Order: sequence, then C-alpha cells, then structure tokens
Amino acid sequence: MASSTLLVIDDDTIVRESIVAYLEDSGFNILQAENGEKGLAVYKETPPDLILCDLRMPKMDGLTVLRSVRELSPDTPFIVVSGAGVMADVVEALRLGASDYIIKPIVDLEVLEYAINRALENAQLILENRRYRESLEEAIHSLENNLHLLQEDQKAGRQVQMKMLPQEPLTFQNFKVDHQIIPSLYLSGDFVDYFALNEHSFAFYLADVSGHGASSAFVTVLLKHMSINLLREYQSHGGRVRVKPSHVLNFLNRSLLETGLGKHVAVFGGVVDTRDQKLTYAFGGHYPLPILSTPEETLCIEGRGLPVGLFEDATFEDVTIDLPEQFTLTILSDGILEVLPQQTLQEKEDYLLSVIKEGAVTVSALTDKLGLNTIKAAPDDVAMLILARN
Repeated sequence: MASSTLLVIDDDTIVRESIVAYLEDSGFNILQAENGEKGLAVYKETPPDLILCDLRMPKMDGLTVLRSVRELSPDTPFIVVSGAGVMADVVEALRLGASDYIIKPIVDLEVLEYAINRALENAQLILENRRYRESLEEAIHSLENNLHLLQEDQKAGRQVQMKMLPQEPLTFQNFKVDHQIIPSLYLSGDFVDYFALNEHSFAFYLADVSGHGASSAFVTVLLKHMSINLLREYQSHGGRVRVKPSHVLNFLNRSLLETGLGKHVAVFGGVVDTRDQKLTYAFGGHYPLPILSTPEETLCIEGRGLPVGLFEDATFEDVTIDLPEQFTLTILSDGILEVLPQQTLQEKEDYLLSVIKEGAVTVSALTDKLGLNTIKAAPDDVAMLILARN
C-alpha cells in the first residue's frame, strides 16, 4: 500500500540500503535503523505502519525488538528477515505475533513488496473489524438503554422511535419521497428512511422487522444506527464509491446475524441517480411487490432476495431501471395485506393496483383511500413509502 511508512531495521548496510531504495521507488515512506536499539528508538519517536526487521543483529536482536514492539502495539505489522539456518527463531517470531517472514538472501524484492502489502492489508482489516465491534458494542449498549425506556413507557418509546424517522418529506431536484407508518402498538417493527448521498443521488428503504412491539422496535434502532454508519463511511470516501443496495443488504444481513437477536427483516431499498435518471434497487424478502405507476400503466416491479438476518448464505441482486418523466413508486409493508377486506391474496394485490391506478399516489390520498386512519387495532404494523417525480 503505497504512501505507508515502513521502518527497515538491518545491520547489513548493503542489504538495508538495497531494500530501502527498492521500497522508496515503490512509493513507500521509509525510516531505517542499523540495529535493534536504534530501530526501537525510531519506532517510539515515529511509529510506522509496518516494521521489517532482521532477526540476527548485534546488541539487540530482532526477537527482542519484536517483544518490545508488541508490548507497545499488539497490532503493528512486523515482518522478520531470517537466514535459512535459523528457522527456530522464525517460529518463535511467528509465535510472538510476527505477520510474516522472509528468508535471506532476498533474491526477488517483488516477493518482499507483496508480503508487505499483504501484511498492511491484513492490519487494515483488523483495525476496521475492531472499529466495527466497538461501534456495534456502543450501539447495543445504546439499544439496551432505549429498550429499558421502552419497557417502562411504551408511549415515550414511540416518541423516541418517531424521532428516528424522517421528520419531513425529502425533495431532491424534481423527486419527492414521503412516508407514513401506522403501528399496531405504540411501537412499530416497520421503519423507513431516506437521505441524500451526494449532489446527484439519494437513497431510501422500507424495512419490516419480524414481529412488532418493543423487541422489533429495538431492531429498528439498530437499523438506523447501521444506516448512519454506512452513510458516514460513504461520505468519508468523498462520495466516490457507488452505493449498491445489494451490498448494503449483505452488510445488514451479516450484522443482524452477528447480534444474535433472532430477528430478521424484510427490506426494499433503492438508490436514485439523477445523472442518468435511473433507479437501482434490491429486495430482501420484501412483499408485497412495489407498484410503479405512470400515466400509461400501473404495474408491480420485479425482484427477488431472501429476508435479511435469517440466512448466512443469503445473496441479494441489484436491479436497475430507467425512471419515467412522470411516475410514482409505492412501497408497502405486508401489514397492509392484513387490513384489506378482500379474501384472497390475488384480490388484495389487484385492489392495490386499482387504487393506485385511479390516482391514490400520495401518502395522504392512499391512507384515506385504504381507510388506514380509521383502523383502531391493526393486527400488524403498516408502513408506506412513496417515491414520485412530477
């Protein structure tokens, strides 16, 4: 990984200088020392990203340097260089936490560079995993506190949950996203969110957590936390990485399984890019199918994908479609199927299509047409999210 700072410690001047010259040509920043004592002093003054150290040196050998470094930093990548006749020292170095070893004489310096890059990449993965675990522990701690609050007072908990939802519709150029959630209890297992990614794209999703009440609301807090972390990570890259809904669902799937909460989520998520006027979306066990309505036709958009947080080997697929000049995309949680009066699933789906085709293409209009405001005790949470243009 070019631009990383490396510390090269070797008492053999010729070997050390040849290694330093090669690595500098490869774009690394190099610190160097002629023995273990000086190397350890350089390390303490300017901690490098990786240490490359000879094992056999006068005054202080490489194993002593490694032990000292490990006391100060357990995770700094440390590659040992050893003669072929001292493999016992190599084994001891690996036991002490060395990342890799190189046998002298180093005939091919490209092999050395490959080992360095691999060690740096592994160190970066370890760092990212630690940060993720710390973030997850903080989230779980926060969730435990929130759950205690929810158990004490469901109404207060509902206020907390409502604050996590978008407080107003999103207007992005000539697009608009709006939502409505009608909980079966004070606390809902349904959740929606939408937000700008950069100046030319925005994301949205509707999630339906299995079950409802406090335990499901607990997971919606976790989903909100995860989406915030993903957005921050995306923005930390300057928005250069293209957001793929399938990648987000994969991340959520792994994260929910790791929590061990025993909850899964049906999700539909998408990203609109206004440069090419396209919508990229992915299904995570979501049903009923979202309904796309234009002046010419009203139909269900297709897709497939297993629920999120249920199967370790679940895979998710991105689908990209061109967006019409005028359209609405209506996404509903499966709670809507519980409150419709029709008898069969097909009749319920046909009724939803007809209602939207007849013009119920805003949150208020659809809520009124379906009579959702008059429901006193819904058997399941009902959530809707509507994306529209013009």
